[in-house]
Amino acid sequence: MKIINTIDSLRYELKLKREQKSLVSLVPTMGFLHDGHISLMKKAKEETDTLVVSIFVNPIQFGPNEDLDRYPRDLEGDVKKCLENGVDILFIPNISEIYPKNFQTVISVKEVSKGLCGDSRVGHFDGVATVVCKLFMMVLPDIAFFGKKDYQQLLLIEKMVEDLNIPIKVKGCEIVRELDGLAMSSRNRNLTPKGREIAPNLQKFMKMGVQLYSNGENRASIIISTIKKELENLDFKIDYLEIRDKNLKIVENLSQGDIMFAAVFLDNVRLIDNLEIF
Repeated sequence: MKIINTIDSLRYELKLKREQKSLVSLVPTMGFLHDGHISLMKKAKEETDTLVVSIFVNPIQFGPNEDLDRYPRDLEGDVKKCLENGVDILFIPNISEIYPKNFQTVISVKEVSKGLCGDSRVGHFDGVATVVCKLFMMVLPDIAFFGKKDYQQLLLIEKMVEDLNIPIKVKGCEIVRELDGLAMSSRNRNLTPKGREIAPNLQKFMKMGVQLYSNGENRASIIISTIKKELENLDFKIDYLEIRDKNLKIVENLSQGDIMFAAVFLDNVRLIDNLEIF
């Protein structure tokens, strides 16, 4: 595995790989890697010859009152996990490499950025789209892998690639969960022991909503209000709890394939999850 810190070195190494007809994949991350990231790496290794993983905590996707300083970091552990999982190139740029002095360009995907996390984290998706577009231009992978836990982000990146004619295949991969059902996230590390015990109830109550649908209740408002009561009884602070279709249109009467989206705060840690109605 080669650890690279500059764009020029990254492009040079990838030029050599492409001269060998190597198919290249990219898994962009903000580090503090967990089994969810590793599942993306494994899928990438199955489908391509050269796997690039980037680690960059992107400052422009954090708002002024968000957890940039609290975002967990463990570079030594990340390097070890990448070595163990067949990463060929680990790209770890510093901030000035990604955003040089007088950087002015921002990518905005307007409609997909509306609602859900787009409303509660103003400017977040512009930061995501900008850094992902830059990483795509640096690596020019054949395939890029993202987790479906950040479903709105996945749709945003797919739309950006479509609109800007970027010749990259974007692949969404299923949510990876802890044994107790909590969706894996680097931020889970910031939960207190008590919070960590409570956190799996987010998925538990979302599954209860799916069960209500299976039992014949298809009114989104009824399902949402039932779940909200259960969450609030356990001290979850709800950012949003909504049911939308796969294109993020709000639905009033559920049908199979719609998705329940949740964002909550617990111990001042923001947790997100989604669950398909089936």
